[in-house]
Amino acid sequence: MTKVVVAMSGGVDSSVAAALLKQQGYEVVGMMLRLWSEPGREASNRCCTPDAMALARRVAAKLDIPFYVVDAKDVFRKTVVEYFLDGYARGETPNPCLICNRQIRWEFLLNHALALEADFMATGHYARTMKNESGRINLLRAVDKGKDQSYVLHVLNQEKLKRALFPVGDYTKSEIRKIAESFGLPTASRHDSQDLCFLAGEDYRNFLQRNAAEMLKPGQIVTRDEEVIGEHNGLANYTIGQRKGLRVSSAVPLYVLGKDAAANTVIVGTQDELGSRELIAKDVNWISDEAPNESFRAEVKIRYTAKEAEALVAPLGGGQVKVQFNAPQRDITAGQAAVFYQGDVLLGGGIIQ
Repeated sequence: MTKVVVAMSGGVDSSVAAALLKQQGYEVVGMMLRLWSEPGREASNRCCTPDAMALARRVAAKLDIPFYVVDAKDVFRKTVVEYFLDGYARGETPNPCLICNRQIRWEFLLNHALALEADFMATGHYARTMKNESGRINLLRAVDKGKDQSYVLHVLNQEKLKRALFPVGDYTKSEIRKIAESFGLPTASRHDSQDLCFLAGEDYRNFLQRNAAEMLKPGQIVTRDEEVIGEHNGLANYTIGQRKGLRVSSAVPLYVLGKDAAANTVIVGTQDELGSRELIAKDVNWISDEAPNESFRAEVKIRYTAKEAEALVAPLGGGQVKVQFNAPQRDITAGQAAVFYQGDVLLGGGIIQ
């Protein structure tokens, strides 16, 4: 019998993934990661609270599958949390979910699954896979476009995708909840959370204040021609495109255009100055494992919640690409990912410089 380890979180999506695979005749094993939390805040980490772990155990018992908890506290702290802190120290706005998917879920956890002699690992991500004519595996958007999570999976390669199953990607969220109810799963009505797990439900600024207060030192707010017009209270408190909370007097609304970590300055300007038609992305991962030789047109998503924009993507070599948009994009942010699609097919993506 084909064995599948399901990465469980105590949420409805991973619970239904396990239930569907069990129904389809797989030998299913549930596995949950115990992630790092700030000391004293363990009960608030949404990925592995005692309540979430208890729910995952109840689901496993209901489905009559083995359930294991894997301690990932140290590797998560060193990998994901440090990535988050280092990104803000560089004046970027990092997306730690990307590094978590690359190195925790699809490296650390997958290795534990393979140690159990599993053939596949499944997650509750809303995404799909399909083998193409060349025998390679395509990564596709989910059926439910409003819940699609393929963006954070652009870090996967063919080796990982050959082991990957995404059972909920063919369903809408409302269908998944109905399936959970039909299986009698205790997670059927559990609410989704959009927060980063280790922030314990708090604003990221509070986390930075406790764990890296040195990066919240005040500095100057300047225009593009270097005129000083105010003072900021730490680069990490500002995001590209931000208008409110700048605390500068101006006859016209001003927006954050950029951040200079070396000079510790926030650069602001008018709405006409906001946005750019191009970006450079580094550390690009191609789903096919082969970088294209020529430029190509694609729909490019510059953050998880952004709408795709038409663009020309030009490979530069060295794991970099240049993206030239048809129209200016106002929220291009260093540290986020630019991800390339053609229709439902995800081609690859990299980190915006």
